[in-house]
Amino acid sequence: MNGKVEVNSQSRPNRLRLLNEVWWTALKLGATSFGGPVAHLGYFHDTYVKRKKWMDERTYAELVALCQFLPGPASSQVGIGIGIRRAGMIGGLVAWLGFTLPSVLLLIAFAYILRGVDASAQGFVQGLKLVAVAVVAQAVLGMGNKLASGRVRAGMAVGCMALVLLWQTPWVQAASIAASGMAGWLLFREEKETPAIEDKPLIGRRTGFACLALFAVLLAGLPLLTEWTGGNPWISLIDSFYRTGSLVFGGGHVVLPLLETETVAKGWISHEDFVAGYGATQAVPGPLFTFAAYLGVLIQGIPGAVLAILAIFLPGFLLVAGAMPFWSGLTGNKALQGAIAGMNAAVVGILFAALYDPIWTSSVHTPLDFALAAVLFVMLAIWKLPPWAVVLAGAIAGQLLF
Repeated sequence: MNGKVEVNSQSRPNRLRLLNEVWWTALKLGATSFGGPVAHLGYFHDTYVKRKKWMDERTYAELVALCQFLPGPASSQVGIGIGIRRAGMIGGLVAWLGFTLPSVLLLIAFAYILRGVDASAQGFVQGLKLVAVAVVAQAVLGMGNKLASGRVRAGMAVGCMALVLLWQTPWVQAASIAASGMAGWLLFREEKETPAIEDKPLIGRRTGFACLALFAVLLAGLPLLTEWTGGNPWISLIDSFYRTGSLVFGGGHVVLPLLETETVAKGWISHEDFVAGYGATQAVPGPLFTFAAYLGVLIQGIPGAVLAILAIFLPGFLLVAGAMPFWSGLTGNKALQGAIAGMNAAVVGILFAALYDPIWTSSVHTPLDFALAAVLFVMLAIWKLPPWAVVLAGAIAGQLLF
């Protein structure tokens, strides 16, 4: 094939072997990929492009661009897309399950440990809350430097931050992202162009269209079903987590404000349990969306965790599977690239808002709180210690000091 990386040629006669390879590769990544979505993309690049050579640099860059554009957990969607390219739709499912399972099991265990104690009375919980301050502050700084540089993008980010803080509903967040995308379409369309790719995934346009249609039907139908069933707790849980997964652009830490609105604001869990769990999520590898497993346990036990995980990841799976067959013909469009730039600036603003509320407002109350949060931030951002070490240090310090 003239030096091209092999992607699809062996998929049909050796499907089981390929699925087994996808499973073990994704599981290893899920057990070792610390550091959040950007770090995950680095792990994926090293594993899938450099070492295993399942795709070339250009194909990987196009897939990352697609997943940054779509709502959902961007790094998980990249993994799903790689699995689809390697072994079809089942390959995408296997890749998602392998990458997600380790952190899901760890967070379910943590939720049951926390369930038996008064979270507000535990010093280590306050330490974990301050870890969350440091982690989100680092994410805001890093993403801001990359995605909100320059006067216009910085202004868009600050504007979105103000809107989200003043009107704290999921629809305001979605509207701010859409408006920023439209502004980027007008302002940034001439900045750069990403070349389109010719290689195609193992799914056709009919399958892609069916996935996109199912995504839309569930997004519109679940709230109606919740109303029709009189607020059935199980349907309501699925609706809340599915809607969260459908409206989060950028993935990772950006899911925090939406989940807070859908759980704490509804009285399903307390602020203390929410922020403590978010801090614990920093200690585990894999996608940050697995925070939903912890929340699901506190709401409805193990069945709640399973439904929450399936519901929050399903939109991202349907969107990436649905968009892949159509994406290659669109990526060279300059206007689309400008819209992506605008939406990325909005993502920074939303994350900046989350740093203040609920993270800062529920965690930093005294000079000692501020001092410990600052030390943890330096450990993470300046000393470059691994996240699990910073989480452990925060929990120990919190238990000793509070």
